[in-house]
Amino acid sequence: MTTSTSPTRSPVRWTSLVGAGLRLRLLRRISLLSNTAHWADNAAAIQRAQLRKLLTAAKDTHFGRSHDFARISSLPDTEIVPAYRKAVPVADWYAYRELIARMREGAEPDVLWPGLVQDFAQTSGTTAGDKFIPVSKAMMKSNFLASLDIFANLARFGIPLSRVTGGRCLFLGGSSDCPTSDKGIRTGDLSGLVTPLIRWPISKIYSPGPEIALMSHWPTKIEAMAKACLDQDIRMISGMPSWAIVLFERIIAEARGRGRDVSTIRQIWPNLQVFVHGGVKYAPFDPRVRQFWSGSASGEDVPNRLELYPASEGFVAMQDTRGDPGLRLNTDIGLFFEFIPLERAGDPDPPTFTCDEVERGQRYVVTMSTCAGMWRYILGDVVEFDSIPAPLGSTRGAAAPPRLRIVGRHKHFINAFGENLIVEHIENAVAAASKQTGVLVGEFTAAPLYPEPGQRGAVELAVEVEGKPDPSAIARFRDAFDAVLKTQSVDYGVKRTNDMGMAPPTVTPLPVGAFHRWMQSRGKLGGQHKCPRCANSRDIIDAVKAIN
Repeated sequence: MTTSTSPTRSPVRWTSLVGAGLRLRLLRRISLLSNTAHWADNAAAIQRAQLRKLLTAAKDTHFGRSHDFARISSLPDTEIVPAYRKAVPVADWYAYRELIARMREGAEPDVLWPGLVQDFAQTSGTTAGDKFIPVSKAMMKSNFLASLDIFANLARFGIPLSRVTGGRCLFLGGSSDCPTSDKGIRTGDLSGLVTPLIRWPISKIYSPGPEIALMSHWPTKIEAMAKACLDQDIRMISGMPSWAIVLFERIIAEARGRGRDVSTIRQIWPNLQVFVHGGVKYAPFDPRVRQFWSGSASGEDVPNRLELYPASEGFVAMQDTRGDPGLRLNTDIGLFFEFIPLERAGDPDPPTFTCDEVERGQRYVVTMSTCAGMWRYILGDVVEFDSIPAPLGSTRGAAAPPRLRIVGRHKHFINAFGENLIVEHIENAVAAASKQTGVLVGEFTAAPLYPEPGQRGAVELAVEVEGKPDPSAIARFRDAFDAVLKTQSVDYGVKRTNDMGMAPPTVTPLPVGAFHRWMQSRGKLGGQHKCPRCANSRDIIDAVKAIN
């Protein structure tokens, strides 16, 4: 058995050109992102300027004319937001369904956004039917600006561009061949829409390449990715941690199949510098990533990590401070954000607040207006702010850039018995229980376990467990999971006091890959599809258990 693990190096002449080209575009951005006072003092004005720009651009569209955008866009900063709120109600996707159908199926221009929008992102639809989100050319530019900020922040963290672009960057995005209608309209997931736009010189360091990236069958795609990237000099990986773990396992198996004596990813990709991730909470996956990277669940982590908050509707936020879980709101890339207090999210006309009007410790549902014509659109994620910028027209010494954390989805919760559990509670409890017991976990979901004769109600957690489950280890995991939930939710703690209101949770171990098999059975397998971490019904958990 050989021990050679040195990857093939990318041609220096290409990668040096990429680094030089990026650096020229990033120098100003790096300087601006480093100026925290700018974002703290001006975020409120920047957001109102973004709203004015959006309204001005769309004033002659069908939606703009019917909602008085021309007049509203001419109002001063102090009046533009209240007038906009009065003219346009907050709405979910279904309120826009008919207008989007006119744009997508009828190829009608100037409906929600000026001109003909030719690209539509098909969202995962894990808990509902498929939805189609318009992706205008302006939105493509917005996403590109956000992607530049990834490299700018890495440079700010002390990771030279040359260290990243000196090799290849591996993207674990979704997949779609994006069929084009006879009217020239393309539909697919966002990664599929973007892949054809990757041009020279970025294409010289992009992995796994468009042919593999556009594969729609994920098991085949992961296999092809492992074979193609094994001998490449991978410097950066970007994708959901759940899929990164699947790839890591397959890469190590592929290397061993070729006679290499390896057991960790850093033996295969010794120059890997950065893991860019988003879409799901990272903490539950941290032990397994460490195990694949260094050989120990409590060992070294990938050298650098950067968390993102992307969505098909727009790029919301990203980590801008090393080691700080707060994600800075992307206030200047063509998006306008409002936030609905979680407890008011179901109101017919809920109050909304701009990023300078929110309060720390309060949970909000994200609402956004985009440069693709989604107006006051309820994104559905629940966030909590760690820092808040200065109010409009003032500066305050304690102000900081708007930074937030995702804590769940406003329709994903468990409250069958008054326990009031949300996604954040489940994720934190799983991560803590894994760390305390050493049980390595993968995907998971939770749901109420309804009472039966002689049995009180409880919470059931279905969780992927690596290896053969040890009953005693699962029992310890259950107890740790229960204990952390009690600290996370006062209501759950009350219901669990002396087992009076609720029984201890049930933990159902499943083999690794169980959730991916379920998602594949529903045609939802892929890099941008996610399993809800909890639900107030048993539909998801029962389906996952049944198929496994």
